[in-house]
Amino acid sequence: MTMREGYEVGYDDSGTVEVIRAEGEVARRADEPQPQDGLGCHSGSEMKTAAEMAAPDLMERFRADYPQGPHDKPQSMCPAFGSLRVGLRMKRVATILSGSACCVYGLTFVSHFYGARRSVGYVPFSSETLVTGKLFEDIRDAVHELADPERLDAIVVTNLCVPTASGVPLRLLPDEIDGVRVIGIDVPGFGIPTHAEAKDVLAGAMLKYAREEAEAGPVPRPVAGTSDRPTVTLLGEMFPADPVIIGQLLDPLGLAAGPTVPCREWRELYGALDCGAVAAIHPFYTAAIREFRTAGRPVIGSAPVGHDGTAAWLASVGEAFGLPADRVAAAQNGILPAIRGALASAPVQGRITLSGYEGSELLVARLLVESGAEIPYVGTACPKTEWSRADAEWLAAHGCTVHYRASLEDDLAAMEEFGPDLAIGTTPVVQEAKQRGIPALYFTNLISARPLMGPAGAGSLAQVVNAAMAGKSRMDGMRAFFEGVGAGDTSGVWEGSPNLRPDFRAQHQKKLDKQARAARAEQMI
Repeated sequence: MTMREGYEVGYDDSGTVEVIRAEGEVARRADEPQPQDGLGCHSGSEMKTAAEMAAPDLMERFRADYPQGPHDKPQSMCPAFGSLRVGLRMKRVATILSGSACCVYGLTFVSHFYGARRSVGYVPFSSETLVTGKLFEDIRDAVHELADPERLDAIVVTNLCVPTASGVPLRLLPDEIDGVRVIGIDVPGFGIPTHAEAKDVLAGAMLKYAREEAEAGPVPRPVAGTSDRPTVTLLGEMFPADPVIIGQLLDPLGLAAGPTVPCREWRELYGALDCGAVAAIHPFYTAAIREFRTAGRPVIGSAPVGHDGTAAWLASVGEAFGLPADRVAAAQNGILPAIRGALASAPVQGRITLSGYEGSELLVARLLVESGAEIPYVGTACPKTEWSRADAEWLAAHGCTVHYRASLEDDLAAMEEFGPDLAIGTTPVVQEAKQRGIPALYFTNLISARPLMGPAGAGSLAQVVNAAMAGKSRMDGMRAFFEGVGAGDTSGVWEGSPNLRPDFRAQHQKKLDKQARAARAEQMI
């Protein structure tokens, strides 16, 4: 299949790839801005300032791809968890982290908590190695030591906050070592707002590398083979059944579902690029979409969720591939009655506020609205992009306010304003809801872990949502049982009154106010 920018994804028969690259000596670090010693993850604004000096092009790219919201620091887990998770899920890919030891410990702990079954490399540093540039040399040595073409296709090296702020130049690492690709990325908390968008950082970097390989010559076929039909690449992590369901929806159109990005093995990247169109199921993959567009691939927004969403999505696919209108109509007529029936058989009645940071919040809201629920508010930590415009417009037409780059404070305010029968959100939202006696569900574990597409998705949410709302009486019973226990300073069981010292509290607040004024004065200077 010919790329629209003048090159092809060509597969050879031997399973080997021929890539011609100019060989040159890796430049030594010179004239790089020196890091500010003693910076930690608590001083994000100072590290951001240092990064602006050390790597202005990188920070400019972050601002364009991942515009900040009301907060200059993420409110979810460390963003690097997103890119780390993508790399750890790929076969024959090794990961090296460069950052503060506490950050690396936390990231590796969470990665293994979520099922990672491989080691994570770590290159430690000190103030001296940062200042002298020795850290980069240590990273380079670690990459050379790890590069084994018998075991690995690629090595991902990730700079966390402090190395990024210090300008550690991963771009100077070799592109490949003995056939093992080297991918260097920066994922600082002060530049990447959410861990969902950090997935895009690595996915985009890998697609760029794979695209350049395809430009250079034949590449190995994906292990799963290639389809004899034009394919639609799926962009975004989904419930495992969803790609299968999407493939069934595409079959009447004479199309097939291609690989899902982020991929599970390197060769799938070639198959992802070798497509007729890209479906941005999750609309925030800015860097990945840039690579697909460079390869001349059209991009389709939204997803086949619910009756209206499926009808519109199939029409968009038909337009992207230039299919006859009657074939698209036949595909719609073949599946839409089943979706309508599934929605009717699993109704949802009640008012629900919904928020999260996965990127699929608008899709879930659409499905719940078509199931009969009232959704006055949807908050997503991800940014507004053109690929989610159709979903936002549909929700607005059905009485829903969509808040992009929503903060925890926004989500809590919505819950306070609308008094929902159910709150779906992040951990702190669920915690606050339950304290108020409102049934709540954690979006990531209980909503994202269900199919959303086609007839299977139409009835998938009703059971868990209705069961949660039916538990309102249990929530009221728990609140009644714990009534009078106290909260805040008086939480717990007391035989007497707690020893409160408002004078100490006022004195401490004065210190905090003084520090804040001094910080503002320094910024003005």
